[in-house]
Amino acid sequence: MGQGHSNWFVRARLKTRQLLLLAAMEEEGNVRRAADVLGMTQPAASRMLKELEDVLEVRLFDRTPHGMQATLYGEVMIRHARMVLSNLNKAQEEIAALRAGLTGQVRIGVIATAAARMVPLAIGRVKEAYPQLQIWLQVETSDVMLPLVTQGQLDIMIGRVLEQHVQLQHAVQYTPIADEPLCVVVRPGHPLEDASDLTLSGIVGAEWVLHPPGSVLRHRIDMAFAELGLNAPQNVVNTNNFLAISSLLLQSDMLAVVPDEVARQYERSGTLKRLAIDLPCRMDAFGIITRQDHAGSPAEAVVLKALRDAAAEVYGVSM
Repeated sequence: MGQGHSNWFVRARLKTRQLLLLAAMEEEGNVRRAADVLGMTQPAASRMLKELEDVLEVRLFDRTPHGMQATLYGEVMIRHARMVLSNLNKAQEEIAALRAGLTGQVRIGVIATAAARMVPLAIGRVKEAYPQLQIWLQVETSDVMLPLVTQGQLDIMIGRVLEQHVQLQHAVQYTPIADEPLCVVVRPGHPLEDASDLTLSGIVGAEWVLHPPGSVLRHRIDMAFAELGLNAPQNVVNTNNFLAISSLLLQSDMLAVVPDEVARQYERSGTLKRLAIDLPCRMDAFGIITRQDHAGSPAEAVVLKALRDAAAEVYGVSM
């Protein structure tokens, strides 16, 4: 590919305003509202959009009864526009941080297991060495976080690349850490707390608080019962919020299934108790995930090293 062709955006005089317009169009679904958001007139916004379509020689939006809908071409441009805008924001943030004598900021997304020990260990060490480095920490499920990594809204993720993310796999770099055993937990003082002969068939009829149907964890639990010829638990409260799960357990005789690493953390603080039953299922391996085409900042490099060192300590892996 020739240099002139690859730099089409130079010849097209692509403007940051056009990228902002694409992002606003996706959010507002309407040229007039998108123009209002950017403080420009509707004719100017329409003209800017048409200029971009003329250069690309494709239609970016279709007019529908429900507003302007992005075409496949439009979706591609919107995705890349968001990445460019995110990188420009990060450049400004790093410059502002350097001017203020800071070392930048890093946005990390983690699954609950990593949030129990590994990530706090890493963050503690980073903050001790670089007290002014700002860290944003988001604890969520992998399906929510992976798109945020590819869009540049998260710098580092500790989680999984799931089957439904096949189309995003090429956009990320994944380094595995460990798999994730599961266990059943209850409140201290629960009638089953010290039972030693527990079976899944004996507890299937109990009250449960479980991750919602459609989640990977819930699927694994339901399959564990199905492989024994049992129906899945029917008396269930559905939530993946660990604060809600622990609160419900403390107020009732409910049972929950959580990652073993999370359960150990709660058990150490005397909040929850693991039951003496081996679950015949576990979650897939999780790892460190970053964007493939992203040159990380010095601050990100510091955090990544701390995360790898913490993973080596907690899970005994060489990274």
